[in-house]
Amino acid sequence: MFLDEKTTIHRSLLNSSQVQRIYLDELGNPDEQKVGISLIQLTIASETQMVEQAKRLIERVEQEQITVLAKQEIIDVITTIAVYKFANLSREEVEAMLGVKLEETRVYQEAKQEGLQQGVEIGREQIKLELVPQFLALGMSMEEVAKLLSLTVEQVRLISEQESSTST
Repeated sequence: MFLDEKTTIHRSLLNSSQVQRIYLDELGNPDEQKVGISLIQLTIASETQMVEQAKRLIERVEQEQITVLAKQEIIDVITTIAVYKFANLSREEVEAMLGVKLEETRVYQEAKQEGLQQGVEIGREQIKLELVPQFLALGMSMEEVAKLLSLTVEQVRLISEQESSTST
């Protein structure tokens, strides 16, 4: 299906009075908008504008009468936008640029948790690789080792063969 065919079915709705188009770059100064609108405008800001807008927005959020939880959620959104916009920068550079600690943000905590889970999984696999030859050396059958370590017999055989080839 071509693009024109896809958009044709929606054209009547888009051209009706039911839809109002809003262009983020035409809303005016982000400092004069509500926090929510300023957040959305942050996503289209150039890299140079984004840094200053983000800093000012963080200052606004901290000064406004908003619950602590809502403030932290808004700052999380700002830092998430910054992290994605400046993906080539280190965590320290983004922190220095915005004047916030990323360790306190949800995006950082989620990434840290994912990293920890991956580390645990890698550790489990490494332990299995080390235990297979030890269990086989104790006289356990491949089937017993496979069941004990939640592996297939084929995996046990491959690990055993790999261990044999590296130790010779």
